[in-house]
Amino acid sequence: MRALIYIVLLLLSPAAHADTDPRQAASAAVALLEDAAVALVYSETARDRVKALSAAVRGYEAGLAAMRVGLRQVAIREARMTQEINLREGGISRLLGVLQTIVRSPAPTILLHPAGPVKTARSAMLLADVTPGLQAQAQALRRDLDEVTALRQLQQQASNHMQKGLVGAQSARTKLSQAMSGRRDLPQRFVEDPLQTAVLIAATETLAAFANSVGLIATEEITTALPDIAGQKGRLAMPVRGQLLRIKDEADAAGVVRPGIVLATRPRALVTAPAAATIRYRGPLLDYGQVLILEPQKDTLFVLAGLAQVYGKIGQVVPAGSPLGLMGGQTPQIDAILSQSRDGTGIDRTQTLYIEVRQGNTPVDPLDWFTSQKD
Repeated sequence: MRALIYIVLLLLSPAAHADTDPRQAASAAVALLEDAAVALVYSETARDRVKALSAAVRGYEAGLAAMRVGLRQVAIREARMTQEINLREGGISRLLGVLQTIVRSPAPTILLHPAGPVKTARSAMLLADVTPGLQAQAQALRRDLDEVTALRQLQQQASNHMQKGLVGAQSARTKLSQAMSGRRDLPQRFVEDPLQTAVLIAATETLAAFANSVGLIATEEITTALPDIAGQKGRLAMPVRGQLLRIKDEADAAGVVRPGIVLATRPRALVTAPAAATIRYRGPLLDYGQVLILEPQKDTLFVLAGLAQVYGKIGQVVPAGSPLGLMGGQTPQIDAILSQSRDGTGIDRTQTLYIEVRQGNTPVDPLDWFTSQKD
């Protein structure tokens, strides 16, 4: 009887479950991916195809990011419940052994206590008190097992949606690159002097020196006044979805200190213009990969470095939100994404975008211009 009481107390011990319902996150992610798929279909007939394709790419990125969150919540919840069930497995086995012993014993043996009728009565009363608790635990265990099964089914459904989303995102990026290569509707503020650009690149030793001299490559520049965006300071969206990796003047692993910030992004992430701006330069530079230098207003430059693919032409004026290029890397396969979700890791952000803001040839903190974000 003491063994039976011990097992019952073990099984009745409270377990805290503070997780939010992962189904909500997965459902919201599916809705985002479905909206992105509709936007991709719509882009085939849209008059402004670049705008529609950009919306489709951003929609897929938001949906896939939400799906990763949902899958991570599902995986964590399943792992936690499975662990709790396994921890209770020993107690359940012992309980079943005791109950089987009771069932196999003759009725008189069960009802009689060796210490006499008083002890027999107390044992019967104790067993009667324990029975509802055993039934409640059996029902709770059944619910937990059903939930684990449902979570595994949800994981499979979510992974199917994510696979479709990955294919859709790749298609949208390809179509966007094709549309940008044939775009001719953007105003041209100046014409690039390719010889001067080549000379400047050859003579440049630092990104700062190049940015401070980038105005030399312009010819036939239209001297129209640029809009003042000082009122948007601190409210501009980051040019790419990502997580802040390093702040201004923070040393990297090699001890190098730079006056800009670094965002960790996922492979093939879309980079967009945070504000209407003139493309002062686009192309490879030093060891920064593809570099974009934007001029949103007089004496202010946004420097974006580390892209793999860039859009537009030097001298063009791009509107806010216009696609500027793509980050590098390869989109991971669905199995790798699912493995990362189960591990609870965030190692999928393998690319980095360096952002520098210069005012009057002096670097300032980009976080004074851009809103912080969580991805």
